[in-house]
Amino acid sequence: MGQFIQRCLLTAILIALCTTTLRAELSVDAPRVIVVGDTVDIHVRSDAAYATIELGGKREQIALENGEVHLFRAADEWRTMELRVTAGEETYEASVAAIPGWLTLLPALLAIGLALWLREVILSLLLGVLSGAWIAGGMTLGGLWSALLETIDRYILHALVPPDGDSSHISIIVFSLMIGGLVGLISRNGGTRGIVKWIAPRARTSQHGQTATGLLGLAVFFDDYANTLVVGGAMRPVADKLKISRAKLAYLVDSTAAPVSSLALITTWIGFQVGLLDEALKHTGLANDGGYALFLDMLPYNFYPLLAIAFVFVIALTGRDFGPMLKSERAAQRLGAEGSGHTPATAAGPEPEEEADMRPPEDIKHSALNAVIPIALLIAATIVGLFVTGGGDVARDFFGAGDEAARSIRDIIGAADSYKAILWASLLSVITAGLLGVVRRLMTLEEGVKAWFAGARSMLFAMVVLVMAWSLAAVNADLGTAGVITAGIGDWLPVFLLPALVFVLAAATAFATGSSWSVMSILIPIVVPLAAAMVGLDNPVFFMSAAAVLAGAVWGDHCSPVSDTTILSSMAAGCDHIEHVRTQLPYALLVGGTALFVCLVPVALGAPWWLMLPAAVGLLFFVMRRFGKQAGEASS
Repeated sequence: MGQFIQRCLLTAILIALCTTTLRAELSVDAPRVIVVGDTVDIHVRSDAAYATIELGGKREQIALENGEVHLFRAADEWRTMELRVTAGEETYEASVAAIPGWLTLLPALLAIGLALWLREVILSLLLGVLSGAWIAGGMTLGGLWSALLETIDRYILHALVPPDGDSSHISIIVFSLMIGGLVGLISRNGGTRGIVKWIAPRARTSQHGQTATGLLGLAVFFDDYANTLVVGGAMRPVADKLKISRAKLAYLVDSTAAPVSSLALITTWIGFQVGLLDEALKHTGLANDGGYALFLDMLPYNFYPLLAIAFVFVIALTGRDFGPMLKSERAAQRLGAEGSGHTPATAAGPEPEEEADMRPPEDIKHSALNAVIPIALLIAATIVGLFVTGGGDVARDFFGAGDEAARSIRDIIGAADSYKAILWASLLSVITAGLLGVVRRLMTLEEGVKAWFAGARSMLFAMVVLVMAWSLAAVNADLGTAGVITAGIGDWLPVFLLPALVFVLAAATAFATGSSWSVMSILIPIVVPLAAAMVGLDNPVFFMSAAAVLAGAVWGDHCSPVSDTTILSSMAAGCDHIEHVRTQLPYALLVGGTALFVCLVPVALGAPWWLMLPAAVGLLFFVMRRFGKQAGEASS
């Protein structure tokens, strides 16, 4: 009896295999949405000799040469067409919506408009995705329900787990949570306060104090919130002692928060930025080295953050100011903190639970090594991980000499699995930070876990925004938004003006919304494919256009009155919020204008960035020397 069952099973398996072999497997690649007047590009692959294609009421039989055919048809009117492809016994059915070109822009415009109006980025992105799903489904009344379901089961789900099995999105989320947890651990074990205590006592004059604030802002580079709160809180008593106005302190803190975090290679921003860039590059349809390599290529062209940081030290070294900031500095010289935008202490409500879990006890030793060691390990392990996953030999390639070695390093990093490298590095740094705290008896194991979780939890909002941004990028890809924009502006917009236009758009949007991350999430999926289509991936204008999104978003975040970092900078420095915005805005406009007219436009026209960037710093220095005054000088 057993042998009979085995023979039956074996026969059934052989029949199934033969049926599978004889059956013509059909694969069809067709767009969900096309623009009226454009062509429908249908890719059909099958083992059959012929395929029957029905689209929009028309029927054709096509010979499949070498098992494949590309069929192009024009869409002549706004409607939803049913596509049916039959090859052998296999059939493929789908709907193809032909829509006007302007509708492809609606999801992105809706997301931007609602973000400006509601100042609620998650809801704005969600409605942008929903509108895109409805447009892709043909915009029928009944399609609203299908669009709602597709928003979650197609776009949001695939943003986390893409159909092709790509794990990069999950890697970015895990890495960001790990870095958030690392910030929590080194805050809890006294590492961040240790860095502050090492720098602060070395400031003896107003200029020294401002320079120390700038240097401390560079040191606490891994998170803009940590930078703002740590530097502002630590340097406030120093600033009061040296008669630096609270408004000036708030400006210095704000200028070394988002600008530094957007540039540093290992920060809580990097996963977010690289994730957006990597996804946008996939939609260009061009071979590329990935988001991390693009981020590195963009760094020299990220003009506003670079100049904002440089201007901090220009102000500190010259000791000069102008406009409302000069008046605030003079008030501080006469009256101290009480006359320089000081915010009187008010009764504070209960602290958030995560802040309490991350705050170090006062009775432990606040050592800078508790932060320096994990951060240094994070950076070093990332570099080693890039070399290992890129197939390089660390000793030979990194310490080699000459141009050939430099090219080898660039090739290795381009071939590396950056996600695996940063995951390895983040895990090692988190373990190290936790062990330092536990072994040195700065915290218990339970306190360390709570601190890590508190830091990771602070990244939750950013992760939700990132997932929604990935979803909107997928909607834009389905609708062909970048192609429509390219066709719409490619004929009239000079290529050299693209970076400048992107910078102004990103800056204005971020200023109105107060969120740099929301602007990056909306514009990067549009700008990167657009710039790639206009100039390719190796042109400096492409790098500048992508960097202009980040730079413009940082500008708006830097000086917007509704920006979280602007508000936190006011709080941390103990400065009246409106006073901070009023005194900071002229400086931000000066630096932003310099970045726009001295760097972006000339470099897009062919000037080398390494010449224009120092020229811009020199211009800022000249302006401060020529028009700025020291607080002790008599007013004219």
